[in-house]
Amino acid sequence: MLGQTTNDLQFLLPMIIIGLIVIAIIVILTFIPVALWISALAAGVRVGIFTLIGMRLRRVVPSRVINPLIKAHKAGVDVTTNQLESHYLAGGNVDRVVNALIAAQRANINLSFERGAAIDLAGRDVLEAVQMSVNPKVIETPFISGIAIDGIEVKAKARITVRANIDRLVGGAGEETIIARVGEGVVSTIGSSESHKKVLENPDSISHNVLNRGLDSGTAFEILSIDIADVDIGKNIGAILQTDQAEADKNIAQAKAEERRAMAVAQEQEMVAKVEEMRAKVVEAEAEVPLALAEALRTGNMGVMDYMNYKNINADTVMRDSIGKISDDSDQE
Repeated sequence: MLGQTTNDLQFLLPMIIIGLIVIAIIVILTFIPVALWISALAAGVRVGIFTLIGMRLRRVVPSRVINPLIKAHKAGVDVTTNQLESHYLAGGNVDRVVNALIAAQRANINLSFERGAAIDLAGRDVLEAVQMSVNPKVIETPFISGIAIDGIEVKAKARITVRANIDRLVGGAGEETIIARVGEGVVSTIGSSESHKKVLENPDSISHNVLNRGLDSGTAFEILSIDIADVDIGKNIGAILQTDQAEADKNIAQAKAEERRAMAVAQEQEMVAKVEEMRAKVVEAEAEVPLALAEALRTGNMGVMDYMNYKNINADTVMRDSIGKISDDSDQE
């Protein structure tokens, strides 16, 4: 029984050792990118195995550095492992920068690794910038409205051909600034034209005037040409403004007339009030007549016959007034 146990241990021990060796090899191959090291040696790039281990320890993905390094070496671009690794640790896109360096070298554009890395870290696509330097880009503006001196609105659409300026990509303004400056130049040129007909006859004057202003200064682009793609006529702004002014003048005149009418009505009401006041005074004066008659009778200044004559005259006057009113009514009928 003891001999059988010993035989089992002798059989299992080599198997355990072989298993541990296999696990150790797998761990080593996982931690040390041997395949990547062999690929670099096959491509003629000398990278030490301890350099790859150091990348692992610095939490750098070796393939993100070694593959672009192989690509640059094959293309004849002089970059080092430290440069690529430092750019990766800074958060840059190593592969895109290397592609940009290769494209710049093929296009005979002077672009250093430091400049390309700075452009990439600034948030711009350095590869797209190099491609735009080789193949210019066309920026189309929306319709830009301007008003000529004769008051007619003119709408123009421009196509701007730009080329990336590598030296000004860091800190240079973008496409929005180019569009805004061109729009300002178009509006200024249309506004200085005496007639909208001149703009329609010679739209090239807009592009020449705008292009001569140096609108690409301080931007990341170089303007190659500005072409007017379309010109259209808008509203007659001058006539609209004159109509609005006439309407405003009419409203002011109506307001002043209404003010004068209100003053006349107020004055008329004031005169009516004065008439009523005078009538009240007359009524008040007439009310004093019976009192005066009574006083005259009381003091003896007026006799009974005098009073009777007064009553007869008053009755005769009332009768005559009644006859006159009847005659007036008959004539009206």
